[in-house]
Amino acid sequence: MGYMPENKLLLSMAIPMMISMMVQALYNVVDSIFVARLSEDALTAVSVGFPLQNIMISVSVGFGVGINALISRALGQKNLKRANDVALQGLLIELISCAAMVLVGWLGVEAFMRSQTNIEEIVHYGVTYLRICMMLSLGIFISITYERYLQSTGRTVYSMMVQLVGAVTNIILDPIMIFGLLGCPKFGIAGAAYATVIGQWASALFGIWLNRRKNPEIHLNLKKVRFDWGLQKEIAVISVPSIIMACIGSITTYIMDILLFRFTPTAVAVYGAYFKLQSFIFMPVFGLNNGMVPIVAFNYGAQKPERIHKTFRFAMCYAVGIMLLGFAAFQLIPDVLLGWFDASETMLEIGVPALHRISLSFLFAGICIISSSTCQALGYSIYGMLISIARQIVVLIPSAYLLAGTGVLANIWYAFPIAEIMSLAMSLLLLRRALTKTGMLLPKAA
Repeated sequence: MGYMPENKLLLSMAIPMMISMMVQALYNVVDSIFVARLSEDALTAVSVGFPLQNIMISVSVGFGVGINALISRALGQKNLKRANDVALQGLLIELISCAAMVLVGWLGVEAFMRSQTNIEEIVHYGVTYLRICMMLSLGIFISITYERYLQSTGRTVYSMMVQLVGAVTNIILDPIMIFGLLGCPKFGIAGAAYATVIGQWASALFGIWLNRRKNPEIHLNLKKVRFDWGLQKEIAVISVPSIIMACIGSITTYIMDILLFRFTPTAVAVYGAYFKLQSFIFMPVFGLNNGMVPIVAFNYGAQKPERIHKTFRFAMCYAVGIMLLGFAAFQLIPDVLLGWFDASETMLEIGVPALHRISLSFLFAGICIISSSTCQALGYSIYGMLISIARQIVVLIPSAYLLAGTGVLANIWYAFPIAEIMSLAMSLLLLRRALTKTGMLLPKAA
């Protein structure tokens, strides 16, 4: 990571991650496509339950960000002992986080669903799905932890394989367990949840095996595990802002669902379908992002600012290109995309203008994502958190609330591009600030 040409290195690390993220996106869409075959209420329930499920994923992925950045930085400093200490403490905090999510799944799911809607069928579907996903969530916490070990040491092909195993398992099991194929009982929406959990465990077990066989830099001595407050604090400094950023997204979705229910439950189904569809656009960018972060962190540890600048510039160009493709698809064939979810005429009537207007935000989002993640890799995760708070809490939610006050459902969707424009200006400003503070800002050419 310290010597290969930047573009070649970025592509070699990012492409496997982008492929695995695309498979994840495919899983997200396929999962909802099968659930939509049950009923529109089932699709709406999964959409309503998304914020709580996303908090669980955000916690596991957020701590994975801290683990990844600190291991990569330690390896850049050639400090193998510290890299292994970080890996062990990272696993410990992931397991503690999992225990907290299991408790929430046991006690809080029904209250969460009823806080958004009193439609009993939607509540029943949502409680069934969420309770299974959260109470059996250990697989996702282990999977993400071991996948980040591979990623932080530059073994992104193996990292991709870990994600692929889980996603493919999930996709295969979805129709079998939802509709009772091949002799399997018909579980309905519970089948979607069971398929998700089994896929996560398949990924976790494969990740453990790959790390033991193919990742010589990381050696975990679980017999000597002890809580190290110093390292936990370092992981938290990077991870907590990332977790808060993602959880803010869940809060935004939760409030948006409440606003949309005031118009019609179909609007919530459209919003849920949008989230699944946009994952085809954002997931490859996140994969690019995951390939970029260890490169930036490594070269920050090695004090090579030129490589950092070249890496995030290439990443920004690729991210903008991907977002432009997504924008074109949402503008040109929104009816085809919504048709994947058995969209009714009412759903199409609401969904087509929604995709047209929300996708305007894609024009700015790629730069924002890469800028924020570069700040994280440099140890300034707080900047990414501030951007997310400003975008969603300060701008998006108030804008959506005011636009909902017009009484025209289609106007609400303009809140997304409005928020993204503000995020763009703030992202570039804070990226420059992070580069300056770390001494990684290149001097201006004479």
